[in-house]
Amino acid sequence: MSQTYLDISGVSIEFPTPAGPFKALDNVNLKIQKGEFISLIGHSGCGKSTVLNIVAGLYDATQGGVILQGKQVTKPGPDRAVVFQNHSLFPWLTCYDNVRLAVDQVFKKKSKKERHEWTVHNLELVHMGHAMNKRPDEISGGMKQRIGIARALAMEPKVLLMDEPFGALDALTRAHMQDSLMEIQAELNNTVIMITHDVDEAVLLSDKIVMMTNGPAATIGEILTVELERPRDRLVLADDSTYNHYRAEVLRFLHEKHAKKDTKPASKIKTDVKKNNDTNNNNNKAA
Repeated sequence: MSQTYLDISGVSIEFPTPAGPFKALDNVNLKIQKGEFISLIGHSGCGKSTVLNIVAGLYDATQGGVILQGKQVTKPGPDRAVVFQNHSLFPWLTCYDNVRLAVDQVFKKKSKKERHEWTVHNLELVHMGHAMNKRPDEISGGMKQRIGIARALAMEPKVLLMDEPFGALDALTRAHMQDSLMEIQAELNNTVIMITHDVDEAVLLSDKIVMMTNGPAATIGEILTVELERPRDRLVLADDSTYNHYRAEVLRFLHEKHAKKDTKPASKIKTDVKKNNDTNNNNNKAA
């Protein structure tokens, strides 16, 4: 087997609080190969974003560390580009200039012509060449996110980190963005780690789905390998028994094995609703 491309090894992290140290992650271990698409999924507060921030170099692990191509990650760098849920574009710059800014920072030794061509190439890669001279307030939310992805890809990162990149988009736009991301990854063979709360999105896009346990002291509960042929078509997969098996496995982990303690089972909710209705009826009769 080839050497691990990205190795998250024994990662734990604590944050100081007035009540004492808060352990957010406990002994997270994950080995990722070049070109793999990894989804992190779990309930809110399970440390998904913390894992991403440690890989990005934004947080320092209390224990363990991250090795990318044999080098320890100690700080942020262009080899790990991040795409957030909110596009974070500069509103006074055009779409072209938002991407060009990153290109100028990373490829200072390239000529102006080369940097221009590379900027245009990445805009066209996300199907945004037609809007390169528009400003963010002139384009839709999905288009803004495409520009954010183009800016990240333009840095030629070794790992693309995505924190719920499509979470704020409507369902139709989200589907288009998922399809575009699959096309881009097929063309570039880049390594992607993406946080999502969407089970269908995780199964559709991923080679592996990493399921996190609840915090505090969250860790990896299970890793599901998704062996579906690429390219993937969402309409075909909708009736695919293997796809639905993977989907059921993730749902089982989230809602049976690691359901939030404050989440009531459906039967309990129905019972409480009936009790409340009966109480209200009795109160109305008494009045």
